[in-house]
Amino acid sequence: MTITRVIKHFPVTHTLLAGVLALSPLGVACAMQAQSAQFQQTVQQQQTRDQLQKSQQQQQLHQNVSDNAKLPLANNTQAQQQIEQADRAQQDRDRAAQQDLLNRQQNAADLPRVLPQTQPAPTGGG
Repeated sequence: MTITRVIKHFPVTHTLLAGVLALSPLGVACAMQAQSAQFQQTVQQQQTRDQLQKSQQQQQLHQNVSDNAKLPLANNTQAQQQIEQADRAQQDRDRAAQQDLLNRQQNAADLPRVLPQTQPAPTGGG
């Protein structure tokens, strides 16, 4: 008869509510981990954009220096060709570096996220 009295005092809604409250920290932890992973991805994307922008600025600066170097050599076609060849080689290196950066960013985004598992509470027995 004691069991019947306990069941009457704990209706199903109270039991469900207790279950939801017991599991809510797990849901909050999962949501926080998802937000953390999304934040990390956003930060990585911003860093990639910043690096690409910096690379483009450096390319523009290099091109300006190269253009200025060509001016005094306007009558020397061999020197002009060497400068242009050096420019093309530098542009190829820059393009390869940018593509590598984009590939690494894409590969990092494709990797599965490993979330740390919560450790069970230590028990008193030993």
